[in-house]
Amino acid sequence: MDYRKAWELTSLKKAAYLVAGLAAFGLADNPISSYHYLADPGAAADDTYFYVITDSDDPAAYNAEGYSIKALYGFRTKDMKNWTDFGIIYDARKVDGIGDIWASGIAVNPNDHRLYIVFPDGGGGGIGLIGADSIAGPWTNPVSGNKKLINNWGGGLADCDGIGWCFDPAIFFDDDGQGYFTFGGGSSDSRPANNNNNDIFNIYKLNKDMKGFDVSSKTHLKIGGPKAMEASYIHKYKGNYYLSYSTADLRIAYGMSKNPMGPYEYKGIFMGNPSINGQNINANNNNHHGIAEFKGHWYVAYHDRRIANGYDGLEKIPAEDGRANPNPAYHRSVSVDEFYYNGDGTMKELTFTKEGPKQIENFDPYDWYPALTSSKQKGIRSRSNWSPGKVAEHLLLPLSTKESWIRVSGVDFGTAATGFTVQAASTADGNKIEIHTGSASGTLAGTCTLKNTGNKSTFAETKCEVEGLKGIVESLFLVFKGSQDSTMAIKAWGFEGSGSTPPTPQTPYGDKAVTIPAKIEAENYDVPGTGRGEEAQSYSDNESENQGDAEFRTDLGVDIVLGGTGKAIGYTAAGEWLEYSIVVPEDGEYTLKASASTGMENGASFCLLVDGKAVGDTVKVPQTGEDWSVYEEFEAGKANLTKGEHIVRLEITGDNVNVDWFSIGEVTTGLHQDVKLNASKVAQYDVFDLSGKKLASFTARNMVEATKMWRDGSVKGSEKACGVNLIRNRTTGMVSKIRTAK
Repeated sequence: MDYRKAWELTSLKKAAYLVAGLAAFGLADNPISSYHYLADPGAAADDTYFYVITDSDDPAAYNAEGYSIKALYGFRTKDMKNWTDFGIIYDARKVDGIGDIWASGIAVNPNDHRLYIVFPDGGGGGIGLIGADSIAGPWTNPVSGNKKLINNWGGGLADCDGIGWCFDPAIFFDDDGQGYFTFGGGSSDSRPANNNNNDIFNIYKLNKDMKGFDVSSKTHLKIGGPKAMEASYIHKYKGNYYLSYSTADLRIAYGMSKNPMGPYEYKGIFMGNPSINGQNINANNNNHHGIAEFKGHWYVAYHDRRIANGYDGLEKIPAEDGRANPNPAYHRSVSVDEFYYNGDGTMKELTFTKEGPKQIENFDPYDWYPALTSSKQKGIRSRSNWSPGKVAEHLLLPLSTKESWIRVSGVDFGTAATGFTVQAASTADGNKIEIHTGSASGTLAGTCTLKNTGNKSTFAETKCEVEGLKGIVESLFLVFKGSQDSTMAIKAWGFEGSGSTPPTPQTPYGDKAVTIPAKIEAENYDVPGTGRGEEAQSYSDNESENQGDAEFRTDLGVDIVLGGTGKAIGYTAAGEWLEYSIVVPEDGEYTLKASASTGMENGASFCLLVDGKAVGDTVKVPQTGEDWSVYEEFEAGKANLTKGEHIVRLEITGDNVNVDWFSIGEVTTGLHQDVKLNASKVAQYDVFDLSGKKLASFTARNMVEATKMWRDGSVKGSEKACGVNLIRNRTTGMVSKIRTAK
């Protein structure tokens, strides 16, 4: 089952109860992830989330004497205490034309409300740009011709302009929507770095369409202050622009201006080299930062070496090669702290903490969360399966023979929770998750024994009852136990109870149930609802990605391939299923047929169920050709059906069968021209506010047109809209977030 959609639709959920104030819980723990070596953070925020991106020191050997940095990771939080780790969001090892991927910048574009990242091609190869609707991705290059913005060796829109180190870019959008990016580092004869005379950074204006930038806008960001090294960063506070940078003596200095392109007047040191109570937690090494405002607070993300140093009792995790005591210089970790301004707008020097920021709102347990959502962790690892153009599948891997847990903080259970659901794979019997309060060995609220799925790529839901979870729980622990390490892979979890919002049920594809007799194209399965539970699920697929080549319903996880009469479901495995809403006009016996193919000699099969009960015969599909391109028609028996609405389930009972269509009742099933989606055909769109209240319904030809109609006020009700709304295509289930200001 693909829960990515559910994660992105959570803002449609209505609040089931109100909470009077925040809990009196403790403070967060730095770093934000204790099971990775992460570095060079960038920060951004919108109305809902605070985002952090990092690169990763994970590939570096324990005795590394240099950097090994290959991928970007993405995190987000609603409350500044509980973070969701989306794993690898961009991997240079799998993208043509990029060497490595080092310190990057992130920002939210107020024009199209998308996230954008500027990244360096390794240690100086140039600067690239990627954008996405969600921190999870998929991230794509919007620049014309798929070029880089800057390239040291040609192929970009401009060169490095004599800057010594063509890296450490940052991106900034002003209140009027104008975008900018900066980069630079090192020192050269033409672009020197000197005390009180630094000329190593450039700034450019981005085009509004994000397909490039105004090359003629190039400006040297000269600034006084200590000798600069790298990490230029621009932010804005109360009409002032701030240029901050990493100095050669490993601190963060800054200047101020009334213009984003300068000139900037040097003001002082904003961050020292990370230290707590006089103890350096950064191996006295390089420094990096990202700054963003969120819900009235200002925060800075930075890196340190507190995990590799084992600071304050932190678990000193081994390097990726499994060796203990990794070289701290090349094994960093990422932390976040709140900072403040003086009355004149100058920045107060940051105080580094082990606690991190205060939690700013309660955690809602009645949602569906990626497994790596937590405020602190111990004895776990994680894995990302990333490929270009896809959202990575990111998994929590417990070391379950040891002390292994994640903690969630400030959890508001309202009246009471009644159940816990986890989506997990398990290769051993007896693996379990215990739910405790207060500590990892505190009061036991429930135990879920995981289903043995046979391998770590086949997932199943396990549900268990819980008790004693009500009101504010300051610390909630999910504790992982088993007889062997690395036999569990946890994908997602959530609670149910008095605070739960009932799931939104699945709906027919095309918004209208099929009246039989009819031939039903297999790819036209129902649109899934939101939330957990059978009533919200219209399919179950062992892999979360659509691996098919038909480029149809790509936001969902069913593998749809080209073939048969146009499109078919493919890459099937036993246990997977799809559901279809039908209407039976009269009681009677109906003939069942289907069209299918397989390239395997034996074992491919499927069956049909109506309202959960098997009907007709299991269709055993012999090899129809040397590949899956040859489709044949099969008899599937008969079904006695009653008048009314029903749900048909197509269930795969044997691997490797492609299904083109099935029919119920006597219909013409000969070959026909497949009906393609017509780009000009109108669809129904619904608009919701963030509480889940429907504001309007209207028709449009596509999401772009629907968004434009809502924004320009041509839809009744849009003239009164203000803030963030969600537009949903009833047919495909696709959702777009839009901000309006009236």
